[in-house]
Amino acid sequence: MKPILQNLVEMTGHRDHLRLEVSVLSTLQVLSSIVQVRSLEVFTKDGETFMRPRTWMENGQWVSAEAEAATDRHSQAIAQIPSLHECIQSNSAHAIATLGKGRYCMWLPLWVQDKVTSCLEVVQSRPFSSQKIDIITSVFHVYKNYQSLLDYSERDALTGLFNRKTFDEQFSRFTAPDAYERPQALSAGPDNDDASGPDATNQWLAVVDIDHFKQVNDRFGHLYGDEVLILVANILRTSFRNHDRIFRFGGEEFVVLLRSTSLSTAHKVFNRFRKNVEDYYFPQVGQVTVSVGFVSTTQGSPVEILGQADQALYFAKENGRNQVRYYADLIAEGRLQAKVSNDDVELF
Repeated sequence: MKPILQNLVEMTGHRDHLRLEVSVLSTLQVLSSIVQVRSLEVFTKDGETFMRPRTWMENGQWVSAEAEAATDRHSQAIAQIPSLHECIQSNSAHAIATLGKGRYCMWLPLWVQDKVTSCLEVVQSRPFSSQKIDIITSVFHVYKNYQSLLDYSERDALTGLFNRKTFDEQFSRFTAPDAYERPQALSAGPDNDDASGPDATNQWLAVVDIDHFKQVNDRFGHLYGDEVLILVANILRTSFRNHDRIFRFGGEEFVVLLRSTSLSTAHKVFNRFRKNVEDYYFPQVGQVTVSVGFVSTTQGSPVEILGQADQALYFAKENGRNQVRYYADLIAEGRLQAKVSNDDVELF
């Protein structure tokens, strides 16, 4: 019991979802008869629910998959696992099944707003006793409650997107060298690659601003203004992949971290989002448009990269709005002058 209590203390000391997940897996791993523990990501593809391994132990080290879930060859349809499928369909707390001689499995789905987002899988070498089930579910409830607290602190209250204070940490993980390989070692460090060329795979940061948003608030009131923000946030979610990251920085400004794609694809993706907003009918308000400025994340600190994307954004807003502008193109064309930044003061 003492190791479990020590691990629970460590678990509640984390301020990061991934480290918290590793901590709960480590806590369950030390229980007697445990063969394997994993965290499984649950996602929907073409109307069917799938799962894929997200965090697990490999060669004595915890590793995590950060690749796009829908393309992961290790994914499996939950319908193929009757016990887990029935558990999710009936909103049950856990499911137990016999996998084979000497292998017994327990799944604990994590529910977020009436939707399963992940699941803990515990495999042991003997049947689960009622006492063992109580211990595992108690550890899981501590994990679930603390994760909810972390999620609340990291999310924007209105839109549910990541908030500004989570950006630096997410950006560091986003630019880690192994962040796009499977599996990803959890000790990955900062990236110094200098990918270049229109077809080179790269990471991108975009700043999004709703055009004439002040006029929406002034004309229709803040209630409709808030609805516009919520609807734009929903369009952002559906326009980007699960492993991209979307933030609300405040007011009508959003930031997108677009993972591992070429410059030409980045142009297409950001313009597709812009067009999705333009084509959407906003109740009472009618048509709303957005301007987008984006930049590569390979060079500079988060502050410098954000500043470059902001420059491209405000060029778009000052030259017609409802358009996407790439910082490097504007510099090459002589339409913008590069700023020199020391992270505290920008010098022109």
